[in-house]
Amino acid sequence: MEKVSIIIPVYNEKDTISLIIDKVEKADFAGLEKEIIIIDDSSTDSTTDILKAMQGKYKIFFHEKNQGKGAAIRTGICACEGDYIVIQDADLEYSPEDYNLLLPLLINDEADVVYGSRFLNPDNHKNFMSKNRLANKFLTLLTNILFSTSITDMETCYKAFKSSVLKGITIKSDRFDFEPEITAKVIRKKARLKEKAISYNGRGHEEGKKINWKDGIKAIFTIIKYRFFD
Repeated sequence: MEKVSIIIPVYNEKDTISLIIDKVEKADFAGLEKEIIIIDDSSTDSTTDILKAMQGKYKIFFHEKNQGKGAAIRTGICACEGDYIVIQDADLEYSPEDYNLLLPLLINDEADVVYGSRFLNPDNHKNFMSKNRLANKFLTLLTNILFSTSITDMETCYKAFKSSVLKGITIKSDRFDFEPEITAKVIRKKARLKEKAISYNGRGHEEGKKINWKDGIKAIFTIIKYRFFD
């Protein structure tokens, strides 16, 4: 049976980590065998203790110092043994069940990479803070202008890859600039990229959302950088 590797980068998610792992366990993931890989990026709350109690059940890695989401994903990719790789944030903004919409395109060889687009689902519009929606749309527009593409949601967490494609890309970004870097390199690699509409339940900074305006500025420079340089 083919296997999907599910990478869960975690930083200070004590209130949601057990619940999201339970949701991943219960989700079908297109009938594939599941491999759950969790990377604790040096959490300062009780997340680390919660995960240490789960050792032996999952592949769990602990960064000695905080490095960022991109670095955590890079650690996860090295540990993946699946035919397909997906990324699952440790909060509750995305539903693991939605990977059932993305993975069949990879399994049936209709795509090499599939993005779960929040903007293709009109029901999600009310779940975005307006400034986050505008920032996401601007970064996606900039990507489309620079790369002559027509994607709708470059910054989405929900990205599914054929393992051979993702493992063939060198990721250098340590933090949230992972999203524009991987998008740029997938496009430059001429991988077949498709999108599917997914659900989304956005949260604000008071609820633990960590990305901010500085990450948006860095994303702009990252998109431009990887359009012309590697």
